[in-house]
Amino acid sequence: MTPMIPHSFELTFADASGGAVKNFTAAFSEVSGLEATMEPKVIREGGHYYGEIQRVGQVTFATVILKRGMTSSSHLWTWFDALSGGSSALRLSAELTQFQHYMANGTAQKIARLRWKMVDAMPVKFKAATYSAMATDVGIEELHFVHQGLSLAKGDAL
Repeated sequence: MTPMIPHSFELTFADASGGAVKNFTAAFSEVSGLEATMEPKVIREGGHYYGEIQRVGQVTFATVILKRGMTSSSHLWTWFDALSGGSSALRLSAELTQFQHYMANGTAQKIARLRWKMVDAMPVKFKAATYSAMATDVGIEELHFVHQGLSLAKGDAL
């Protein structure tokens, strides 16, 4: 049995409309907020005295929070800055891939376990990391974004 190395997460944003925005990616060590909640509609019906009738209601999505990230570009900040400055209403599709790392024949390998897809993502908070003169990548302490749809796709290993 090969030893298991902890999971990591990679987030890729893309312009679903085929616009001028290029795809960009960042890797994060912690993700929360992959959540969908449905508020059922309660119907009280005359002659129905034991309980209420429950119908499907509106689905809402939580804010996705990514922590301790790294990227080699300033695309995430540029996107946030453009939206917060009111110069653009650009929303992007987002795909969060959960990787599992392992060693095979002395070589580090990774496989995608899960792929979460989010529609019309929009950043709502950007927090830069503490910088070091020795670092070569751009550090992101936290990135919060909202979206308008969540789906789960199988990874490479499922």
